[in-house]
Amino acid sequence: MASLYTDENFPLPVVKLLRALGHDVLTAQEAGNANLRIPDEDVLAFAVNNERAVLTRNRGDFIQLHRLQVGHTGIIVCTQDDNFERQARRINEAISAEENLRGKLIRVNLPSG
Repeated sequence: MASLYTDENFPLPVVKLLRALGHDVLTAQEAGNANLRIPDEDVLAFAVNNERAVLTRNRGDFIQLHRLQVGHTGIIVCTQDDNFERQARRINEAISAEENLRGKLIRVNLPSG
């Protein structure tokens, strides 16, 4: 299972569901990094230093960081989905299909249709 770090805007219900699926998820709040206006580059650096992939809905900025910092520990960008169970399941499916998240950008989008 994956070691993940969520930015401060990621929904807690999805975090709890991912934990129930066996993932090790640390939130920005739990790490003492919430409400500090930490730049995205530093969010990624924190994740890298703690051997965790970033899990975020801040797609544009983190896709750009993926292009600029190829040695990261993984970035998972998600579209907003108010169905938390579906989002957790889709994240789990996307990352479980990967042997290693290092240097990868994983996109988890809403289902089409």
